[in-house]
Amino acid sequence: MRIGKVIGRVVLTQTYPTLVGGRFLLAEVQDRFSLAGKPRQTSEVLVVYDNLGAGPGDLIAFSESREAVMPFYPEKRVPIDAFNAAILEQVTISTEECPVNN
Repeated sequence: MRIGKVIGRVVLTQTYPTLVGGRFLLAEVQDRFSLAGKPRQTSEVLVVYDNLGAGPGDLIAFSESREAVMPFYPEKRVPIDAFNAAILEQVTISTEECPVNN
């Protein structure tokens, strides 16, 4: 699971029948630097299927690949590669290295 920041929506004229009720969002993938308030080191942006109602500026937790379709399995077949699993209220991270306990 990775964290992304919603930056927009994708508008479709037609949708796959099993995806009615959700929408597609554009999300910037967040790395540990951006989550700690520093400049983002990656430029990755992807399309995420959302049925939770996330909006611009929200941080989301998303799964990808086979895990993205598991919430629909086995009842529905869906053509998605990223699924919004949660809208995050707060993320706290430090870029300092943790000491190793021996």
